[in-house]
Amino acid sequence: MKKILSLFTLLTLTFSGCYAKEDVPKKEPSKEEVTQTRFESLSKLTQVIGTVEKYYVDEIKLQEIVNKALKGLMQELDAHSTYMDKKYFKEMKIQTAGEFGGLGITVGMRDGALTVISPIDDTPAYDAGVKAGDIILKIDDKSTLNMTLDEAVGLMRGKPKTPIELTVVRKNENKPLRIEIIRDIIKIQSVYAKTIDKDILYLRVTSFDKKVVDGLTNAIKKNKTHKGIILDLRNNPGGLLTQAIGVTDMFVDKGVIVSQKGREEEKEEKFNANYSNTISKLPLVTLVNGGSASASEIVAGALQDHNRSILVGQKTFGKGSVQVVLPITADKSEGIKLTIAKYYLPSGRTIQATGVTPDIIAYPGKAASEPESEFQIKEADLKKHLESELEKANGHSNKKAKKESNKKVKKEDKKNKKIITNDDLLKDNQLKTGVDILKSLIIINK
Repeated sequence: MKKILSLFTLLTLTFSGCYAKEDVPKKEPSKEEVTQTRFESLSKLTQVIGTVEKYYVDEIKLQEIVNKALKGLMQELDAHSTYMDKKYFKEMKIQTAGEFGGLGITVGMRDGALTVISPIDDTPAYDAGVKAGDIILKIDDKSTLNMTLDEAVGLMRGKPKTPIELTVVRKNENKPLRIEIIRDIIKIQSVYAKTIDKDILYLRVTSFDKKVVDGLTNAIKKNKTHKGIILDLRNNPGGLLTQAIGVTDMFVDKGVIVSQKGREEEKEEKFNANYSNTISKLPLVTLVNGGSASASEIVAGALQDHNRSILVGQKTFGKGSVQVVLPITADKSEGIKLTIAKYYLPSGRTIQATGVTPDIIAYPGKAASEPESEFQIKEADLKKHLESELEKANGHSNKKAKKESNKKVKKEDKKNKKIITNDDLLKDNQLKTGVDILKSLIIINK
């Protein structure tokens, strides 16, 4: 019996010792070990570069090898981090200036494929029929397979009035489409304001450049008699974070608008709404689709989280990361664009790779309407309707119409550009759905 107890005690001690070893936290490497590891990694990189320079089948200069290594490194990090050589850095500055020769589309890499995030309104690509979600297979005769985002952008930019052909794959199309486009100077108007049925203000934001907040503020203040607002962010590829915050602040009077977290989550940066910046409390409906990305997703998501707007349309693109441009040469002619953080909406959810889901799903295309029928009988078709009263009414309206006809003809073109008619609504199902919902909100708020 004593032997059995001794054996049991020995086994217990043995297993206890084993468990005790597992609970011991892993020892952090010393500074010397970290330094040694870094030295070995850098030595490996130097050796590979030297080997390529010495033995590669074609003669290649060291500078070119290093540039290729940098491109490969940044490309492997994520779809938005990139190395910018002198040429690309110069092109970026030209684009930032607001005018450049190109097509007018924003593109990104999705699942390794060059994808159109959105065409910009009133640009060559938009007029040629390029759509959000199109996958670009070829740029002229060059395949985009294994092509970097920077290379693709470089090929699509060019001198104004020069032709280019894109071969794209589009959902619900049986075969690839070839789209011919003539490059032009891209001048972006970021804010459009129109009216719908006199009571509704339609605000279209095509991109978040530095003039958006001022443009929307002026439009709202000029149209104080409206009872509701449609904010159209469809095919808006994003832009400046400050403008996205400013736009949201126009409609939200308190709380977090957006926050961003980097590697160290405890260093979270929050951006809050300010009551003094709120200029409208009217009922609001926001339109989004798969071409709504980045800054437009922040605005739409924040308005949704604050229950300030009903979102109508389709799920957004899902670009919720923060990039910063950092120079890497003494003369600042080269740099890297590096992802340093992710955006988070007021509720704490992320946009990255998930996007924002609308409250009401509505698909693009024509809206359903009542078909006209030749067999519908109305009061005027009856044999003994009140003809005398009808003649009086028509005579009065005809006289009034003649007096104002000249004025209407002169101002017709200007009015049409600032008014969305019922026929326009029937051609745009998403907008029609948004307007119907907004009319309901206006009635409820009476």
